[in-house]
Amino acid sequence: MPTTPSSPLLGRKAARVDRLAELMGERTDDGHGASVWREALSRMRRSPMAIAGAAIVVLFLLIALFAPLIAPYSPVAQTWGDEVFPNRNVFVGPRAENWFGLDNLGRDQFSRMVIGARQTLLVGVVATVVGFGVGALLGGTAGAASVLGGRWGRQLDNVVMRVIDMMLALPTLLLAVTVAALIGPSLLTVMLAVGVAQVPIFARLLRGAMISQGGRDYVLAARALGVGERRIALTHILPNSMGPVIVQSTLTLATAIIDAAALSYLGLGNPDPSFPEWGTMLADAQRFLSSAPSLAVYPALGIIVTALGFTLLGEAMREALDPKLRK
Repeated sequence: MPTTPSSPLLGRKAARVDRLAELMGERTDDGHGASVWREALSRMRRSPMAIAGAAIVVLFLLIALFAPLIAPYSPVAQTWGDEVFPNRNVFVGPRAENWFGLDNLGRDQFSRMVIGARQTLLVGVVATVVGFGVGALLGGTAGAASVLGGRWGRQLDNVVMRVIDMMLALPTLLLAVTVAALIGPSLLTVMLAVGVAQVPIFARLLRGAMISQGGRDYVLAARALGVGERRIALTHILPNSMGPVIVQSTLTLATAIIDAAALSYLGLGNPDPSFPEWGTMLADAQRFLSSAPSLAVYPALGIIVTALGFTLLGEAMREALDPKLRK
């Protein structure tokens, strides 16, 4: 006669499955389990690309967070306005009291760059959080519905993904411009517009990751032990599908910074032109490219280097977490 496993034994087996789902364990040389994230961090420490990206990102974060302490002057004060004559192409370049020189209104360019970094970070982070939150909600719903199966699950998955496909039909920047034009120019508009444009990327990525995880061994083991489908989807598959989404959020920060600068350059950002923002500074500097190119060079370099830092860090994370690239 077959025996029925006792409740403690079944509980230990279920706990073992939970542990497997959480760690996705791989054995190290000493025989102990090592989580994927721990091994990925170890590989990133040896990656020149990850180190370079992390250095740029950390420097940018420090400048943005401590901008009021770093900026020597007010970014909106026209303290040296009597030394600049844009109509006669007379500008003041770098000097001891003004490291990056003065802009066309006699404002300290270095202070405006530093304060502008804080606005760029704010826009990038909020836009990424909006895209991540809404995209993860839609993608997680579609992925869970697909994994759970059934007629209603497949229908819900189809409805959600058709909405995502319609959003993907528009280029990211065009979608952001459309949203910004409908709401009106403001800093909040830029955040929402860029965030909405990133929603379909997060949604499709999370849904695909959840469907891929649905066929893993730990899911089959959980089903064999009688664990409910909803619990499997929410407590096992969803957490183990967040790795690619977290990596994408790092890459999205770079895209958000560029898109936010583009919207500000087009006049859809902060309506106050005196307030420093790298995209707005680029738009103001285009009138003086021939006489004072540094007015455009500094914000352009800030955007490029910052986006490069997040891109390098995100690509390093992607390679470190990719099982095909592990060494």
